[in-house]
Amino acid sequence: MKDLFRGNLVRLTAEEPDIQAKHEARWRRDTEFHRLADADPANVISEKKIKEWLEKRGEEVKPERYPFSIRALEGDKLIGFMGLWLDLIHSEAWVGIAIGEREYWGKGYGTEAMRLILQYAFMELNMQRVSLGLHAYNERALKSYEKVGFRLEGRTRGDQLREGRRTDTLWMGILRDEWYSTIE
Repeated sequence: MKDLFRGNLVRLTAEEPDIQAKHEARWRRDTEFHRLADADPANVISEKKIKEWLEKRGEEVKPERYPFSIRALEGDKLIGFMGLWLDLIHSEAWVGIAIGEREYWGKGYGTEAMRLILQYAFMELNMQRVSLGLHAYNERALKSYEKVGFRLEGRTRGDQLREGRRTDTLWMGILRDEWYSTIE
């Protein structure tokens, strides 16, 4: 049997709130990271507030939420985070991912983490589809998602404001059968 949480470049883990908060507070000070990863306006959040939020979220037992940290295998460095949010009625999941360490951008770490989370969603959680949204200007993410089999399903025009200009949100999805065809 395959290790569901380990690839050739990364492994998916759970982090203690203080470790995750330390990294996430630093990543959020990078406005480019924030604008690529989030639709909310860029802002600075203290490590303490992030830790409190993570601790509160950890106390809530929700079978439809699966948060992960992303660690590079080489050096076991924490480089990002991702999560799955399940709709158990329709067997659908939404995925989100962010690589916070710039030196790992564009080198396949996020792509491999996405492959692992899709493997987990389809093989372990029995999902029928996985969906995501991204900013149209995030071309690196778009290429990564297409590489693992996501297909463009829609576009919401002009729904985000970035640097005084309106940008689009892209919506992508992958079905279980489509994913299986990429691993055969």
